[in-house]
Amino acid sequence: MKIAIAGGHGQIALLLARQITDAGHDAVAIVRNPAHVADVEQQGATAIVADLEQLGDDDLALRLRGVDAVVFAAGAGPNSGAERKLTVDRDGAILLADAAERAGIDRYVMVSAMAADTYDPEAAVVPAKDDAAVFQVYLRAKAEADANLRARRLRWTIVRPGALLDTPPQGTVDVGRTVPRGSIPRADVATVVLHALLDDAAVGVQFEVTSGNTPIPAALDALS
Repeated sequence: MKIAIAGGHGQIALLLARQITDAGHDAVAIVRNPAHVADVEQQGATAIVADLEQLGDDDLALRLRGVDAVVFAAGAGPNSGAERKLTVDRDGAILLADAAERAGIDRYVMVSAMAADTYDPEAAVVPAKDDAAVFQVYLRAKAEADANLRARRLRWTIVRPGALLDTPPQGTVDVGRTVPRGSIPRADVATVVLHALLDDAAVGVQFEVTSGNTPIPAALDALS
């Protein structure tokens, strides 16, 4: 498979790119900053330099020629402000879906956030009044992007991980439409995405995931 990852310089994306290439497939990392090309190439990926906040879906579709599946792992990141939560975390995900449809790509895996649908609509407005409100805008952005994807005819999977850790992977998870609050290593999130793609698992399923006791392939098979 040839798999394109939006937000290709993010921590999950870099781990996923290495896992894709180690599995014998082709990773394509979509990055905004040309200075990040070397980092993604070190993980075995090919880079596409494209700014999701500036590019149209036609242009992005052209750059996705030959791709079999897309992953949205982009985010505005900490200290980016409420406005960019909407333009990156929401609008960037929708742009990728539009471009995938135009390019004839039907497989889309979204890296979302646990409990995204529980945001406070009164606080999740722009301009945000404080950092707590910015987080509510972030959850709103994820929820609205997920809803947009669910409404499409794409073969989608929405992964909603708990608190992200930089600890070594453990390879076992707890999954479900909702699961108790918890954490998960970023490397395990990448593995969940990888198995969803390579095993064609959890198509049409939105689920939360934290560290648990079930091996990742078995957990995804159960969802399917």
